Amino acid sequence: MFRELKFRRFQFLLIFIFSTSFIISGKTNGVFIENYKDLKLELITDELEIPWGMDFLDNGDIIVTEKNGLIFRIDKNDKLIKIEGGPKSTETGQGGLLDVQLHPNFIENRWIYFSYNKKKNNKFTTAVSRFEFHNDNLKNEKLIFEALPYSNKRLHFGSRLEFDKEGYLYITVGDRGSRDINPQDLSRHAGKVHRIYDNGDIPKDNPFYDKKNAIKSIFSYGHRNPQGMILNPFTNEIWTHEHGPRGGDEINIINKGLNYGWPVITYGINYSGTIITNEKKKEGMEQPLHYWVPSIAPSGMVFIEGSLYPSLNGNLLIGSLKFEYLHLCIMKGSEVISEHRLFEDMRVRNVKQRSDGYIFFSVEEPGRIYKILPN
Repeated sequence: MFRELKFRRFQFLLIFIFSTSFIISGKTNGVFIENYKDLKLELITDELEIPWGMDFLDNGDIIVTEKNGLIFRIDKNDKLIKIEGGPKSTETGQGGLLDVQLHPNFIENRWIYFSYNKKKNNKFTTAVSRFEFHNDNLKNEKLIFEALPYSNKRLHFGSRLEFDKEGYLYITVGDRGSRDINPQDLSRHAGKVHRIYDNGDIPKDNPFYDKKNAIKSIFSYGHRNPQGMILNPFTNEIWTHEHGPRGGDEINIINKGLNYGWPVITYGINYSGTIITNEKKKEGMEQPLHYWVPSIAPSGMVFIEGSLYPSLNGNLLIGSLKFEYLHLCIMKGSEVISEHRLFEDMRVRNVKQRSDGYIFFSVEEPGRIYKILPN
């Protein structure tokens, strides 16, 4: 075990040195400049392992999911209270208990949603269940989404959840490691963004609802592994980012029925260095709003709004798993005009803004949650 850990750290070091050389040589989109040194951090907890999803109760308490299947509420005194009765998830590979999202009318209906790796007959998939939340207990589970078919592969589950202003629930599902089969095939759930009602029913105005053999919940397709999704509060658009292979991580604005190209077009290459495709653009396929070469391995994303952080307002925060920092995209409309590293040496899994304006982000290895303090 010790030798495996040493080898793993050595691999990460080689990747970091290789990738940093690309950044220094200028072969990446945007400009990385100095840290925002006027921003400080408050440690909320360091008692977690791999905190994957976060959301907030109306009193400000944090609901956090652990990849290992545990769910906690973190109260105003930063105490962890275990929540009982969550979904039966399976931690294996990149799968486990993943995102959490409260219903927009949670105060009235007490509904809370979890995405997770569901196991059946020794195969796995991305699933979403809805629960009622009362007194730190989850009850009345309803399975509202199940990506088909199940697969024996243990990667690319995607698995972010987000509601839009009309109350539709969006779900990301990665390509499950079968890029040549799933993302472009409308008869399969994988490699797609899905749109459903809050009870699991499917809107009849979804783009492929009436298409023969197509999955009715599909909203967009041609995705690799989207691990960030947010409703842009300034435009009411659904934005995602997704992992590319070696290079080619993307930010996209998700629109109805569009094809985002994977793996027919990409700005990335195979991890071995071989070519996936020579095509970077193709008619009928969307160009990313922004992309990274080398990959930063993005996870979690949030648009910052309000006056609490004047230097961040209107801009986009994204976690970088690969380079271990919080990534700030300075926006001008829908254009990324510059990029900054915040709070380095932290493998950021998720970032969220609470209704009172405060920003929180979760970190892996070891599992922590931080609150960003304003200037």
